[in-house]
Amino acid sequence: MPNTTHMRIPSNRVRDIEQYFHTELAGLYPDPEIGAFVDILFEAYLGWSKAQLLLHRDDTINQSDLLRFHWAAEELKHYRPIQYIVGYTDFCGLRLHVEPGVLIPRPETEEIVERINQTCTPGTILDLCTGSGCIALALAAHFRNAEVFGVDISAQALAIAETNATANWLSVSFMPCDILNQEPTLPYSTFDLIVSNPPYVCDSERASMSPNVLDHEPSLALFVPDDDPLRFYRAIGQYAAQHLSPNGVLVLEINEHLGNETCQLLQQLGFNTTLYKDFRDKYRSITAHKTLNSQFSILNS
Repeated sequence: MPNTTHMRIPSNRVRDIEQYFHTELAGLYPDPEIGAFVDILFEAYLGWSKAQLLLHRDDTINQSDLLRFHWAAEELKHYRPIQYIVGYTDFCGLRLHVEPGVLIPRPETEEIVERINQTCTPGTILDLCTGSGCIALALAAHFRNAEVFGVDISAQALAIAETNATANWLSVSFMPCDILNQEPTLPYSTFDLIVSNPPYVCDSERASMSPNVLDHEPSLALFVPDDDPLRFYRAIGQYAAQHLSPNGVLVLEINEHLGNETCQLLQQLGFNTTLYKDFRDKYRSITAHKTLNSQFSILNS
């Protein structure tokens, strides 16, 4: 059983702090992940790199910093994500602020952005369900001459996205929109790239999810009902069928279990689709192009 006794770190020596984390979190997380937590916390609280941490293991830290490490350990015992504890995450070379109002960007999403960077040359970009702004901002950083827009239903998420744009000196226009019920009000009628990582986890999948996600990340950005799991892809596909430029690209992150169904939905809307696996060998994204002379049609919901 994991040791969840409430106790203070017994020493302010660096190597003892490391050992405390490995002892207290044993059974809750794999040992390499605990080591990664320690690395992240020493960087966040003391500005130390991994190399500096190795060189200073016999040093001591002050009581104020020691208390921060103690409370970080307590929060980790309750499965609070490390990114929320330190208040940031790194994504495609950008440091982004994150807090419980937005999803924490995943490596799978980063992989999708890298593929876009290698295969597209968009002048106008629209990111639907932008959340922290991670996709829109990473694309803005790569495509410096593109005009980039991000929309989301959550006012809190949009405020965080704006903060991230300012912190990274990037120009992205963020605005509110409920894509399921309305079209965003934008200065362009068509876009060269429409991209989205919308909610796609079925309610029935909750039982298999880890508590750090289920108990802390926003349900609004995660879950869809079992009886209509493709509701966002239907709305996004219908929008893209009308607002994607003739040679434009639609890129979607998807539920690994619904790749074929999502492709079929998009094909009915007049798209050619390509399904991609991620680095974990799971179907994770779709790239879609309009077919020649494709006709937009409203699918029954």
